[in-house]
Amino acid sequence: MVLRKEIAFFSAIIVFALVVSLVTFAVEYSNPWNLTVRLLALNGFIALSIAAIMTAFLKEITLFFKKPFTRVHHYFAAAGLVFITLHPITLAIQYLNPAVFLPNLGSLYLFLFFGGRQALIIIYIAFAAVLLRRKMMAYWRPFHSLMYVALFFGIVHADLSGTDFSNIAILVVYNGLFLAVLTAFILKRWQFYRVKARQKKLNLKQTS
Repeated sequence: MVLRKEIAFFSAIIVFALVVSLVTFAVEYSNPWNLTVRLLALNGFIALSIAAIMTAFLKEITLFFKKPFTRVHHYFAAAGLVFITLHPITLAIQYLNPAVFLPNLGSLYLFLFFGGRQALIIIYIAFAAVLLRRKMMAYWRPFHSLMYVALFFGIVHADLSGTDFSNIAILVVYNGLFLAVLTAFILKRWQFYRVKARQKKLNLKQTS
């Protein structure tokens, strides 16, 4: 039963990614390099967004999959990291220009237009925080939470420069996905607040 639910869940995600890829192909497919760059970015954003949304549903994910939350979370985080890293690498190879990895500080508009550049840097900072969490247990979470900032830069970059965002369906779906990420972030903060409030109340009872 659990295996069926797991297969159904991952199948739904794969179908969603395939539909997005087909729409992307329909928007513009004449240049294989550009198509590859776009597909890597779009599917990377899907995977990272799902990983971020999951963090507000630790108990539900664990019960649904009968697996540790981190294992399921890391499936999507790892896939997203690979896709989103290959996106600028492919672009750099296409144009033979390593500047695609550096933020553009020419103006606020250019900084946001090329926001994927700083997004990638921030993603790796957030990723490094996870790897070093045992050495920086007191403050690794704030660094890891920078993933939300990276996704913000990612969606702004896509809205301003993405070829596929001329398609209303892609525009609505991806901005809706980012809205879901923000909702999950707020829900997660609320959960932490409630846990702390409960703990504080319990401590007061014990000391009274």
